[in-house]
Amino acid sequence: METVSQALKYGVVGVGNTLLTAGVIWMMMRGFGMGDVVANGVGYAAGVLNSFVWNRQWTFRSKESWVASGLRFFAVFLVCYVLQLCILLLLRHHLSMDPYYNQLFAMGVYTLANFVLNKYVTFKSYEKQ
Repeated sequence: METVSQALKYGVVGVGNTLLTAGVIWMMMRGFGMGDVVANGVGYAAGVLNSFVWNRQWTFRSKESWVASGLRFFAVFLVCYVLQLCILLLLRHHLSMDPYYNQLFAMGVYTLANFVLNKYVTFKSYEKQ
């Protein structure tokens, strides 16, 4: 039941974070003419900070220091970001889909991997409390 509750909370945070990240990406691409890879990096930078605060405080209710959980969160983020960026680049090179759909698909993969790693790596100490 706890995992279900955490998954639901993670989903709520994720929806808000996805809107924030996608909004920044699309604003960078359309409003500032940035390429998809640069816009992707800017969007995820905005999203990672938002995600850490909400998931640490609300989803997983970590009692651990901000620094310790923050370092693991950032490491997990990097792993998931590289995974989604590789998927984005593969889609861009091998499919003729709209680049905005490519972004959304890569975000979905990122979200699933990020929940699993945050639950079992970043905020694992929460499970023991």
